[in-house]
Amino acid sequence: MQVNGIITAIIIGLIIGALGRLVIPGRQPIPIWLTIVIGIIAALIGTAIAGAAGVADTAGIDWIELAIQVVLAAVGVAAATRLYARR
Repeated sequence: MQVNGIITAIIIGLIIGALGRLVIPGRQPIPIWLTIVIGIIAALIGTAIAGAAGVADTAGIDWIELAIQVVLAAVGVAAATRLYARR
């Protein structure tokens, strides 16, 4: 992986993580770095799921893949919020 790929993964992870936080109502007391990590993981898993379902490569924007990634990020943010709040 090149530096360009790492920077792109961080930016995409930030966007997906932020969208995941917006889906969850209320305030989430988790740090931004954890949001980015959740977003990166959700983007990778969401891409794999979309590829397995055959909806990863479409003409234009892959809305179904993006929806899968955001839902996974929302689930990850909700889980992280509950675990982080216990501390």
